[in-house]
Parts: sequence; structure tokens; C-alpha cells
Amino acid sequence: MSRLFEELDYRPTPIGALVLRRRYEARLGVDIVEIKLGDEHLMSDLFTASEIALAELGLAACQGEGLDVVVGGLGLGYTARAALDETRTGSLIVVEYLEAVIDWHRTGLLPLGPELTAEPRCQLLEGDFFAMARSTEGFDPDQPGRKFDAILLDIDHSPDALLDARSESFYQPEGLAKLAAHLEPGGIFALWSDARTDAAFTERLAQVFAEAWAEPVTFFNPLQDKPFTQTVYLARKG
Repeated sequence: MSRLFEELDYRPTPIGALVLRRRYEARLGVDIVEIKLGDEHLMSDLFTASEIALAELGLAACQGEGLDVVVGGLGLGYTARAALDETRTGSLIVVEYLEAVIDWHRTGLLPLGPELTAEPRCQLLEGDFFAMARSTEGFDPDQPGRKFDAILLDIDHSPDALLDARSESFYQPEGLAKLAAHLEPGGIFALWSDARTDAAFTERLAQVFAEAWAEPVTFFNPLQDKPFTQTVYLARKG
């Protein structure tokens, strides 16, 4: 049996203390890798279905080959890996605000790190996704103003449950319009949410994009012994 609990790393950050830990879940007989930010539980590799669905649904809605993709939020790497599993992905920029998370991948402390860092199509970029979305320069420091076929975002818990004030205006029509400026015509914006579908947010997306819809993602939660539903929002630029 593995150790019951092991803290793998601890880092102070501008938005709180960041902790990477591994613990043994006796009820399931498995090790779980988790990230916490202060008192917030950010993510666990026990639940990855919706993070993977974010990339699968977002890229399935895209047309064409050689897709240029941005992922906002690296986390444990499951959205990034799913984006790279799509054979039509030509390039991927993953924007991560917390330097420690990139370090954990580059040093192999996280299981998907070696795979992501060895992939020539993938660039891990330390930066503030929301500041980049607001800017005219966008998400590629080497090509300011570059436009993308898909932008996939998994940072906040939901449009109404934010990790910190940086993203406060992003989910309003003005912020979404600035994000849309970085998409190619017909490009897709996809957003992960821990909550069930919020019709009011879908309507906000529809104010900015030519199409907007929500896809519930339901998976079985073995800790609660019942299904759990999260949401992937999708929007297409006109």
C-alpha cells in the first residue's frame, strides 16, 4: 500500500499557497494526485472526464486540419493531452499563471509531464490568460496578434465561482468579445465549468458569438456513489 498522505510540493503564489499532494484513497484502493490553492480544492486525477471532454468537444466543433489551439490552465495536463490526442491539432499553447504547475510538469513530478514536454506541437507558457485575452497581442509572444482555431479554458470553477479577481470581467460580454478577437472566423471557444448548465451564461455567450450552446458532462463519482454533472460551454465565432 502507498503512503496514506504525501505532500509533494508547497509553493507560495500571488493568489495563495499552492500544494501538490498524493494520498491513498482506501475506499477505492488507489493513489490520488491533487492540487489545492489555499482552502480551494483545484483538481484531482480521480475526476478527469470533463477536463478531457473540454478538448474533445471543443476540437470536434472545429473545422479543417492543422488546428492552432490555446488551452488556458495547465493543471494536471488532461485537457492538454486530449487536445494533442486530436490528430488535427497542429500546434498547442498552454497558458498557465502559476510557475510551479509548469515546473511540476517539466520535472516529471506530475505523471503527464514527460509526455507533454516531449511533444513538439506543445508549448507551456507562463502567463496570465485573462490579461492576454484582454490584450491586442494575444496568446503567442512570438507572433503578436496571432489568431487561433480554438481556445479552451479551464481555470475558474465556473463563470460565477472565480479563483481570484483577475477574471472578474472576463465572463461578461465585453470580456468575451475581446477573447473572440483572438479566434479565426468560425473558431471555437470552449469553457469548463464545475457546475450544471447556467442558461444565463449561455445567453451571454450568444450576445458575442454566432452560436452558443452547452454540453452537460456526467460521470460517476465513486466517493459519493452517484453520478455528478459538470458543463462544457461552446461558442462559435461568426
